Amino acid sequence: MAAKKRKKKTEGTDFRIKVVESALELAVEKGWADVTLRDVAERSGVSLPELYEHFEDRYDILCALGRMIDRKVLEGMSSGTHDETPMRERLFDLLMDRFEVLNNYREGIKAILKSFRAEPKLAVLQMPHLCRSMSWMLEAAGSDANGLTGAVKVAGLTGIYVKVLRVWCEDESPDLSKTMAALDQALGRAEAAVNTIKGRGRSAEKD
Repeated sequence: MAAKKRKKKTEGTDFRIKVVESALELAVEKGWADVTLRDVAERSGVSLPELYEHFEDRYDILCALGRMIDRKVLEGMSSGTHDETPMRERLFDLLMDRFEVLNNYREGIKAILKSFRAEPKLAVLQMPHLCRSMSWMLEAAGSDANGLTGAVKVAGLTGIYVKVLRVWCEDESPDLSKTMAALDQALGRAEAAVNTIKGRGRSAEKD
């Protein structure tokens, strides 16, 4: 019984990967705005009913892409603890791992982001899912993403990620050097801002 369940799960995962990769190919060929669910089903070699069983709409396919990327980043994490590593370095490593994973789907993702610029509403619809991904990145780095404080962290990291993502789109270097520099700078500014707020808080307590 257990073996059958594992097999079914693997088949479902493979199905979703195939659909996502087909959707990315189509996005490059014709632009994401013109890709239909019928197109994706035909490219994937599945029927519309089969596609319906796994995805609600085109945006759900993008959510599946995000989860695929999250999982690859999390799977690539070191099994050791991060107790001696500063939080800024942990986040830097995780987000750079994420950008390197994005490179595997570079042209498709760039095509999708281009459609977002043409129709900003699409980007807004995806924002909650991106925030969820950044929540996982914070948790992976050892930072609590719960409660009001966690929500502020998630919002801040999402803003950093979106800003650096624009640099990644233009970064054709083999080692993503421009992306690395932009991420390091953005995290440095965020760290300085947090330290300033903490310093003011301590001063207020003394007064």
